[in-house]
Amino acid sequence: MYLGRVVEIADKHQLFQNPSHPYTKALLSAIPIANPKVKRERVILQGDLPSPANPPAGCTFHPRCPVANESCKVKVPVLHDLSIGHQVSCHLFEKEDMNKNKDEKVG
Repeated sequence: MYLGRVVEIADKHQLFQNPSHPYTKALLSAIPIANPKVKRERVILQGDLPSPANPPAGCTFHPRCPVANESCKVKVPVLHDLSIGHQVSCHLFEKEDMNKNKDEKVG
C-alpha cells in the first residue's frame, strides 16, 4: 500500500520473486541481507512523501516514481491481473500503455 491505496497483490513467493510496481521494488530493495558479501541494488526514491490528507492527483505515487508517465499524473490506476493471484495497480501495466512502451523500445 502507498498512501492508503493498494499498489500490488500477490502471494509472498510471487511478490519477492517478481515485484512489479515501482513502489514494491523500492520497498523490497531496502530489506537488509544478512551476508555482508552480498550486495543488493537499492532503489532510492526521490522527493518527499506527499501528505495523506492532500494526496497528489492520479496515481499517488507518481511524484516519486522513477518511471511515471503523463497518465500517472491525472488518472487513478486500477488493479490489473498480471497472472493468477498477482495484481498490480500501475498504468505501465495497462494494455494500451504496455503496447506503447513496446513500440517505443522497438523504434
